[in-house]
Amino acid sequence: MQILDLIQSFPQSWHCLLPTEAGSAISVVSLPFNPIKLVGLVGWVYLCLYFVQRVQFSSLVPKQYKSIAYIITLFVGPLLLLSLLIVDTFRKAFESDDSILEVIRQQIQDAFANVRSIAFRRKKEDSGIRLLDSSGTELKEIYGHSDGKREDSHILDLTEKIIADALEQRASDILIDPKDEATYTIRLRIDGVLRTVKELKTGTCKAIVNSIKAVSSMDISEKRRPQDGAFVAKKGEMTASFRVASAGVIYGEKLSVRVLNQNAGRYTLVDVGFTKKQFATIKSVISKPSGMILICGPTGSGKTTTMYAMLNEIDRFTRNVVTVEDPIEAVLPESSQIEINPKADITFAKALRSILRQDPDVICVGEIRDEETAEIALRAAQTGHLVLATIHCNSNAAALVRLMDLGISPLLLSSGLSALISQRLLRKLCIRCKRPVQLSQNQIHEFQRKHINCTSIFEATGCKRCGETGYFGRTAACDIVVITDQMKDAIVNNQTLITEMRAEGSKKGKSNLNKQGLKKVVSGITSLQELHRVIG
Repeated sequence: MQILDLIQSFPQSWHCLLPTEAGSAISVVSLPFNPIKLVGLVGWVYLCLYFVQRVQFSSLVPKQYKSIAYIITLFVGPLLLLSLLIVDTFRKAFESDDSILEVIRQQIQDAFANVRSIAFRRKKEDSGIRLLDSSGTELKEIYGHSDGKREDSHILDLTEKIIADALEQRASDILIDPKDEATYTIRLRIDGVLRTVKELKTGTCKAIVNSIKAVSSMDISEKRRPQDGAFVAKKGEMTASFRVASAGVIYGEKLSVRVLNQNAGRYTLVDVGFTKKQFATIKSVISKPSGMILICGPTGSGKTTTMYAMLNEIDRFTRNVVTVEDPIEAVLPESSQIEINPKADITFAKALRSILRQDPDVICVGEIRDEETAEIALRAAQTGHLVLATIHCNSNAAALVRLMDLGISPLLLSSGLSALISQRLLRKLCIRCKRPVQLSQNQIHEFQRKHINCTSIFEATGCKRCGETGYFGRTAACDIVVITDQMKDAIVNNQTLITEMRAEGSKKGKSNLNKQGLKKVVSGITSLQELHRVIG
């Protein structure tokens, strides 16, 4: 009743504060309630509830009187809090012999300082990165001083900054190498090209190496023997995984940190860079119930990303997808992923044998490395399974030759293989700073002879967005070969085909890749210099 009486005591002629037109409008429109009173009531209730919460955590109210304070605050919350603040101000003025105005000024300064401190802490928590080992223990906890008050805490901060910068700059690898006895270099591989970002003193960098080894569950005292490890970085809602390898080299110890591609699980065939014709070809192949699709290329050519893009085109709700990887680079929902672990005697071949007893529809093999793995995968492709696999080689023809060199019979190869995909990754020109290229007369004449429009060819310049390189991101140039019945017959019956593949296969595959890359050049996606650097 007190609240209603208070509201009813509000002036009845609020319209006198408004312009004449507004007052006349209010008088004309007859409302069943007074909107100003309603807003005042709602605001008062919310203020009371807010101040009840403030009283709950306030040290000004003794515990034995808090229940009574809650009830009173529900009705006169703002007035009660104002009373408590006045009492607290007079108490501080009496204890410190300062004037009341001085105490009020100090309280206002303290309030602003608290607000800034809370905002700074929240900003630091949101922007900071945390390095965790496999058990979820933070790096600073491993060193036993999570409060950061130890003298070497700056080493841990520098380690976290190096990892954070690598993620911000889209690096795929972090290389920490001793340059000489006094200096270490830190390099990032961005878009397939290494960039030196820091040079540090040996003592500082050795401490950073030990920090990364500690969070990767590696032996810090072992400097010569190669070791492997892994750790995780968390920044807000983002999580990134890293694979670490160390080796003893001249002048010290080298550390290589691979940033696993966390976005691979969301890649599509369009993101990879396939043309419309290539996209239709791959969709047709992966829609078949059986057969092997073999993706080939050198290290770092995006084979795994392309394989994930194909898996994302498959309906994993209606088809049982099982992958065998080393390591698992991204999480695929609605699929079973197995990681290779030689120490636990989990190899590609043994994992594939167990997979065949799990009723799979689609099998993904991270890499074909030996005859046993290749044979099991091809036999699975023969027996009603769709198999996606990668292999390290330079071209499609070289992939066939290598499989035969591993001991795979031509009959098994021809009956199991459905398609070959050879690819390279080309850096894309930065859209902000690319400019039309100045071609020589010979180049213009060559393009005209091939009936190629060279007016949309660009070159790299460099800006802040791309780190003064002129390139930002990468796209794939692919050579796709679908194994037809004629090709299968040639593989089985024509022994001279193998000889021709050995002699001309790589050259032919290279020319096909060059053709696909040239299409991206004339489309303004990449440059001639990048095409020559990657493909030749």
